[in-house]
Amino acid sequence: MAGEFGAVLRRLREDAGLTQDELERRSGVSVSTIRGLETGKRSNPRMTTVQQLADALALRSEDREELLGAAVPGRRGGGAGTTGEAEASAAGVGALGVGAAQAGEPAVAPPAVQAAPTEAAEQLARAVAARWQREEEQRRIQDPYPLPVRWKAACETLTDHWANIRRLPPGAPSGPLDLSGRLEGIAETYRSIPSGRLVVLGRSGSGKSVLALRFVLDHLRSRTPAEPVPVIFSIGAWDPTAVTLRDWLTEQLTRDYPGTAAPGPGKVSLASALVDSGRVLPVLDGFDEMADGLRRPALEALNATTLPLVLTSRPAEYAAAVEETDVLTSAAPIELVDLTLDDLDHYLPRTTRKTDRSDPAAGAWQSVLKKLREPSPDRSPAPLAMVLSTPLMVALARTVYSDTPEHDPAELLDTELFPGVRELEEHLLDNFLPTVYRRSRPGARGWDPERVQRWLGHLAGHLTELRTPDLAWWRLGHGLRGSTRTLVTALVTALVIGLVDGAMAAGFSGSLAGGVLDGAIVGPLAGLLFGLVHWFTYTVTGKDVQPSAVRLRIRGRPETTTWRAGPRLVIGALGGAFFGFAYGFVVGLLHAFSWNARLSSALELGLIDAIVFGLVFGGAAGLSFCLLGLLETPLDIVSAVSPGSVLRADRRTVLTQLCFWAPVFGAAVGFGTGVVVDLLQGRLGRLVMDPAGSLMLGTISGLGGALGYTLTLTAWGQWCLLTRIWLPLTGRLPWAVAAFLDDAYQRGVLRQAGAVYQFRHARLQSRLAQGRRRG
Repeated sequence: MAGEFGAVLRRLREDAGLTQDELERRSGVSVSTIRGLETGKRSNPRMTTVQQLADALALRSEDREELLGAAVPGRRGGGAGTTGEAEASAAGVGALGVGAAQAGEPAVAPPAVQAAPTEAAEQLARAVAARWQREEEQRRIQDPYPLPVRWKAACETLTDHWANIRRLPPGAPSGPLDLSGRLEGIAETYRSIPSGRLVVLGRSGSGKSVLALRFVLDHLRSRTPAEPVPVIFSIGAWDPTAVTLRDWLTEQLTRDYPGTAAPGPGKVSLASALVDSGRVLPVLDGFDEMADGLRRPALEALNATTLPLVLTSRPAEYAAAVEETDVLTSAAPIELVDLTLDDLDHYLPRTTRKTDRSDPAAGAWQSVLKKLREPSPDRSPAPLAMVLSTPLMVALARTVYSDTPEHDPAELLDTELFPGVRELEEHLLDNFLPTVYRRSRPGARGWDPERVQRWLGHLAGHLTELRTPDLAWWRLGHGLRGSTRTLVTALVTALVIGLVDGAMAAGFSGSLAGGVLDGAIVGPLAGLLFGLVHWFTYTVTGKDVQPSAVRLRIRGRPETTTWRAGPRLVIGALGGAFFGFAYGFVVGLLHAFSWNARLSSALELGLIDAIVFGLVFGGAAGLSFCLLGLLETPLDIVSAVSPGSVLRADRRTVLTQLCFWAPVFGAAVGFGTGVVVDLLQGRLGRLVMDPAGSLMLGTISGLGGALGYTLTLTAWGQWCLLTRIWLPLTGRLPWAVAAFLDDAYQRGVLRQAGAVYQFRHARLQSRLAQGRRRG
């Protein structure tokens, strides 16, 4: 569709007699963007951009309709695309003002800020659908078919008044809703609840997360533009005592879809606008994974809002929270039921290879399932039948036995080896990792199962300590204590900057001894100062070094978050001045002592150099930070679809910042030194700075400052320093961490939840954490 839109735009522009430069002046859209759209190099134009172009071209209603139809897939022809796409096109028409023109009124388009949340909601819907469709395929939910997850209405003690659930007026007769159903009907079940609030209860491994995933995909397929976009949030990571629900939803939305950090109407982010305007339907997965003391305040916070939502939890944890406060207001709870032997008979035999040529239907599970149907002497169900009553254990049994021909599931019937349910479950959990890592994957490296057990145990313990299910690559270093993290950051930064400074100083001066001395001074000083900045910015405040939600746009007109430029000017100036003052004071003292000057003269010279370098570095850092803020433009909503893509996007942004920061900061330092020396000449005595010294200072400062900023104040820098160097060096993680995490995802050990990984099964994470503590 991008090529069609470009052809239509070019024709309409030429019909209007405008050049690309003239259209830029009229519309405010950069000429590079217009050129990219017309040539097809830029795809999926934003509705705000289409609106600006349509207004600048002064199009008639039919021409506006044609331009919109070319921009929005599924708009033309009526039957093209899904229902959601067609409805999205209808919403887009209203944004361009076609409806007003058809009603006989002037085609007056609403402001772009009004259209932004609507457009963002449609982009978010497409991104969510694509993400969870891939995740469903990765989890093999449809292979060979989804396990029959069923549910019934939960007990009345966990249910609010049906009048509240059905939104009935006072005095109206009310009765319960029929909430029983199956996996394929979860969207219809939710839509039958007038309050729009659903609680899904089920014991560990009963399929709550799969149900949430299926709900999102089914709801999006039949969603209309008037309905909110369902988005899965891992509520186990929420601390309701520290942040409100809406603020937390905004933070999570920005993390998983960085493009929503772009400014929206009212000088708030698009994420905040989407949440506040009710365009997001929170699917809160894992209420039971919250810390014990946080479930009650979480339920109270949820009851303080009227947001439609879906909440999943284990029954005992939810019932305990209800006992302490109240049920979730206006929420209809359902409870997942166990799988039956008939379900196992239909599913497990279809997951094994056909090995008996005389009986193609025979498989490894037939004899086991037949044995489970035989009544026991005391009429109690067999332990294996009880274990295989949840989708989690069926999935583990399939991996360990169906997908591994050399394993015989008949051993699971051995009551001497596995006397009870606990032993069977631990056997399946403990054999899951060795099984999946014994298989070779095409194009993937082999991993030692024992080391894998240790590495994954470290990650499981890391999540348990942080009390979150989210395995975020930018927080892997948080497994270290704050003081250790800061010390490692300062030491490595000092080493890197010292080596770079020493090598460059030796190259400029031609003296190896001088270069070593300069590196020995600058390296520790820079490490100390950057370490202090990291300590006060992140360790003391408890904040994370978050991935960047922006990119730099050097060419064209960036859709910049200009509000960041002013604060960055102040922060950069203060930080640079502090560094320059300390650096100048130390350098002045060393020079004075090398001349055998008296203490008073040394202090005076140190103070003079401190003032000069404080002004130079303060002005250079403030200017560089300000320019970075002006050139930043938000990422697209669909730009981050996995942890790996977020890591790559952050790396590109940081490297671009480094390439920009080094020459700009270096030039500002080199040129600023001469300016400051001229301005202060005579006021602080006789100041001397030759051009060669300014050039050397600017070059070294530019590269050293960029490296220090990258290592201490960016998520990718901390990833390289802690996760790629320190944790592998201490044996807690492999050297190829990103490849290991992606391989674990491909093998089904981890799952992707937006920008983070999670353990595929909470039981597996708990088992690995226990093993780490025992080790």
